[in-house]
Amino acid sequence: MSFSADTKNELAHVEPEKKCCMLAEIAGFIRMCGSIRLAGGGKFEIVTATEHPAVARHYKRMLKEYFGIDAELAVGQGSGLKKGRSYLLSIGPENLSEQILRETGILMVKEGMNYISDGIYDGLIRTKCCRKACLRGIFLASGTITDPEKSYHLEFSCSSQILAGDVKKLINSFVDLHAKVSARKKNYAVYVKEAEQIIDILAIMGAHSQIFAFEDVRITKEIRNKANRINNCDNANIDKTLKAAEKQLSWIHKIQETKGLAFLPDKLREVAVLRLENPEATLQELADMMDPPMKKSGLNNRFRKIEELAGKL
Repeated sequence: MSFSADTKNELAHVEPEKKCCMLAEIAGFIRMCGSIRLAGGGKFEIVTATEHPAVARHYKRMLKEYFGIDAELAVGQGSGLKKGRSYLLSIGPENLSEQILRETGILMVKEGMNYISDGIYDGLIRTKCCRKACLRGIFLASGTITDPEKSYHLEFSCSSQILAGDVKKLINSFVDLHAKVSARKKNYAVYVKEAEQIIDILAIMGAHSQIFAFEDVRITKEIRNKANRINNCDNANIDKTLKAAEKQLSWIHKIQETKGLAFLPDKLREVAVLRLENPEATLQELADMMDPPMKKSGLNNRFRKIEELAGKL
């Protein structure tokens, strides 16, 4: 399974802390992936769709526990780009569909008229525990998380700008979270790209096993990237050493061809011979080879004097 599917599978086994949290989670799920159909006589039918059987069973059980109803679970075929199976939960008028819509803040009354709200009902998410539960329901309905091996990206797909604004507000109500909204062709995406914030959201929703999996990948990537940086740095240092050695050898060869190495004072001649014998050695390695060993800065000064002499020839 994908990382996103594994996350949903874990969250589908998380039990809400309280009764109020259960309603908040049901509301988040229905709000994001539920559709409302007229059933005749001014009555309603609710249909939710998910690709994950564990998620469908989770909400069937929660609806039974909270409302005492037995929602119908059916298996259908996905449409469009989603070719896999789709798991449908149907709640008809005989199963308190109108009551569920009202208690979840989806069906509202204004001036004596029923209307379907666009956003998330504030009355359900006044406490932190209910905000956590609602966010879990929203993710199980419309969330995706990219495999951290590829990139860091967590996203919630929203059907309207108002709903996207409410999901963003819900996420950002938690400390140090800064979700953003992006308009897509047919919907709006609320997303987070920072690894630390994604981990925080997984913790808020209760996906603790997936946090460890995410962290394992992230740490491995960091170690790999650090090793690459060190390797690149080592390669750069090797290039730098070789270029410096080439310059030093060019000065020594010029003196050797024009005046001979005997032209050099004893201390400079000793350095020149050592470089000729060790053309690829670093400055520090040459300094260590001296008898007695000397500091790298002192050896560098001797090469500068060789350069000056070569420049005068």
